[in-house]
Amino acid sequence: MTHSLVPDPADASAAPFFPMDRAPGCPFDPPPPLREAAKHHPVSRVRIWDGSTPWIITGNAEQKALLSDPRVSVNDRLPGFPHWHAGMAAISVHRPDSVFNTDPPVHTRFRRMMTAPFTFKRVNGMRAVVQQMTDDLIDQMLAGPKPADLVEALALPLPTLMISHILGVPYEDRDFFKENAAAGMKRDATGEDAMAGYRREAEYLTGLVRRRAAEPEDDVISDLAKRVNDGEISASEASSMGQGLLIAGHETSANMIALGTLALLEHPDQLAILQAADDPKVVANAVEELLRYLTIIHGGQRRIATADIEIAGQTIRAGEGIIIELASADRDPRTFPDPDVLDLHRPALDHHAFGYGLHQCIGQQLARVELQVVFGTLYRRIPTLRLATTIEEVQFKSDGLSYGVYSLPVTW
Repeated sequence: MTHSLVPDPADASAAPFFPMDRAPGCPFDPPPPLREAAKHHPVSRVRIWDGSTPWIITGNAEQKALLSDPRVSVNDRLPGFPHWHAGMAAISVHRPDSVFNTDPPVHTRFRRMMTAPFTFKRVNGMRAVVQQMTDDLIDQMLAGPKPADLVEALALPLPTLMISHILGVPYEDRDFFKENAAAGMKRDATGEDAMAGYRREAEYLTGLVRRRAAEPEDDVISDLAKRVNDGEISASEASSMGQGLLIAGHETSANMIALGTLALLEHPDQLAILQAADDPKVVANAVEELLRYLTIIHGGQRRIATADIEIAGQTIRAGEGIIIELASADRDPRTFPDPDVLDLHRPALDHHAFGYGLHQCIGQQLARVELQVVFGTLYRRIPTLRLATTIEEVQFKSDGLSYGVYSLPVTW
């Protein structure tokens, strides 16, 4: 079911429900009402699960303005914050301060602690490791039965291995984290389910921080543990930061690898560009366009106004919720000509797939390296790669905060 646009974008009484369904037969495109909103009224109202009517921002330029505005806060404990669901609302009052729920200057201090392992130089230095992991996983897939599930064979294990390696979390515990993270990532997660998953993960990571404090290794958890020992942060704050990095570090990249592969298989002319590419710059640019075209964070980044803000002819009042709907902004025709066309030669660096401003994704350089290696390797090594099903039979992850596919049967 889709929702019609309202004549007055500020009319809360007629606000359509969000999140919206994608149009049948258009699995790569944002819902039509959001794409229309980006063109005609980029600041408008929607209704969410708790009956509140926050503002939704669908325009690329309007998102840049608000995500750079100090009057826009990520503090999810403030009254009126537009939580993703009841589960997030329940967790928010229990989560300690971290880079994910604070504004400057507190946010600045936390972010400084977490950026060192994810700088361009540091991550680029791990490119050979990513390449070796990718080749090993492809070798295993080729040696196994056909058809293969690309999600289980490559898309999920690669980023999970990498973020486990960087953080210092045992890879063999991956199913534990996957199950507990899923409890809070579902669109309809209840407070009880989300809290249970959150507590299990928090207890695990707090224990790991304490072990690393006694026996440090060369990883992020050990660095956070040292900061706990030095009195800079608490063990619960260290656990919360590790938890956020672990969840974000594998779920999003895994979805991009699988969904990007499906999009390329459905656009063979664009796939041919990657198969023929021997220039890393061509591959890097192709990754940016895929990020723009797919923009898998489709539940919106959530914010709240701390003062009145005038933007795009509307007034967002202090205490009103704001949803930054990234996918529609990356199809904004005012920024991207022919935005619904996948064009791997397009200069797409203005996309918001990683957010924008102070709170943009810390791990974006790692994600870029993973995607560049996978998309630059998979289709050259398996030039006959193809779907082992039809796109109509693929099950899409429409019920989570990150869009993707549950499985992707492929053969060659």
